[in-house]
Amino acid sequence: MPIFAIDFATGVFLVLCFFVALIFLVVFGAILFFYGPLWFQGFMSGARISPFSLIAMSLRKVNSRLIMQAKIMAKQSGLPISGPQGITTNRLEAHYLAGGKVAHVIQAIIAANRAGISLSFDQAAAIDLAGRDVLEAVRTSVNPKVIVCPDPRQTTEQMLSAVTRNGIELKVRAKVTVRTNIEQLIGGATEDTIIARVGEGIITAIGSSNTHLEVMENPDRISREVLKRGLDSQTAFQIVSIDIADIDVGQNIGARLQIDQAEADMRVARARAEERRALALAAEQENKATVAANRANVVAAEALVPTSLAAAFRRGGVA
Repeated sequence: MPIFAIDFATGVFLVLCFFVALIFLVVFGAILFFYGPLWFQGFMSGARISPFSLIAMSLRKVNSRLIMQAKIMAKQSGLPISGPQGITTNRLEAHYLAGGKVAHVIQAIIAANRAGISLSFDQAAAIDLAGRDVLEAVRTSVNPKVIVCPDPRQTTEQMLSAVTRNGIELKVRAKVTVRTNIEQLIGGATEDTIIARVGEGIITAIGSSNTHLEVMENPDRISREVLKRGLDSQTAFQIVSIDIADIDVGQNIGARLQIDQAEADMRVARARAEERRALALAAEQENKATVAANRANVVAAEALVPTSLAAAFRRGGVA
């Protein structure tokens, strides 16, 4: 009986060990199936992330495949992936959990590194979390883009309108070549500010010209004067050049204003003349009324003469 009990206990123990081993094998197989290829890809690429870290990412709802691909890109591009300034797994996870675009950030850093532009992971992550497209910013910094002033997306006007000192209207369209200023990308003004400042500078420069012929003969003078103003200050861009793409002569605003002023003066003179005529008519009517009143007084006085004579006869005062 004791031997049977020992055998039974041993059997139960073996069965439990079998199930434990089976569960372990199933879990190990699942881990190997889901995370094995990803871990092996990182291992072969030199961007090692432990299987436990991959499992922890899944528990934290982090896209482990995205983090691994980003780290592999950084490693293969020669970027540091360890150390205080390195692109570590924890930093990639933190940026992902903050809502950042990890792939865009790594691609931007790689592009900046290839172009010789200083861009750290912290800078790129901050730019990305600020809502700016860091990859597009680096591309614009490498390959400057051209923006049109005025912007056809913001206004229906196709050209800027300015008036020279001699009263001639000039219509101008300019093309502004800008590149991204990485250092001021966070907190710097957008390209709308650049367009507004350039438009203001062009209008001011044309307005300070004596005649429209000066502008027509030397349109590059307008560009030079505008560039001297430092219009890209406190913006996310650096102005490379300002080119006058088109310039047309508009209306003679000065002559039109003079005509309008003359018409206004004429209307004022007519109004004053009409006022004087009305006053003269009023004075004439007053004079007529005074004459009529005087005539009435004369008639009344003449009517009193016979009565006075009769009274005098009765008194015997008239011989």
